Amino acid sequence: MELLLIILIGLLYGAGVYLILRRSMVKLLLGIMFLGTGANILIFLLGGITKGKPPVIDEALKMFQDSYADPIPQALILTAIVISFALTAFAIVLLKRVYALVDSDDLDDLNTPEEEDI
Repeated sequence: MELLLIILIGLLYGAGVYLILRRSMVKLLLGIMFLGTGANILIFLLGGITKGKPPVIDEALKMFQDSYADPIPQALILTAIVISFALTAFAIVLLKRVYALVDSDDLDDLNTPEEEDI
């Protein structure tokens, strides 16, 4: 299972970097989303995968005896998902406004007025 997740992380990072290097604003946003998803899966993988174990330890136990699911990476991933959703929603609105003003999603078309005079 871990090997499959490692391959998936590599594919998401590779696709994310490839899309960020493209000239389209939509591809830039998709690349950022892929990198965020890859980072979330990496945090999940680093937290350790334990099947069928609860994320808490019974309070009746005096010592740690068995493996359990660590709740910290799960909470971090949940927070990162909410933040990335808000960032994506803001970026979509921003890209829609830029496209309405420029009539193109090419990043090279976004020149400032000072650059056009030269």
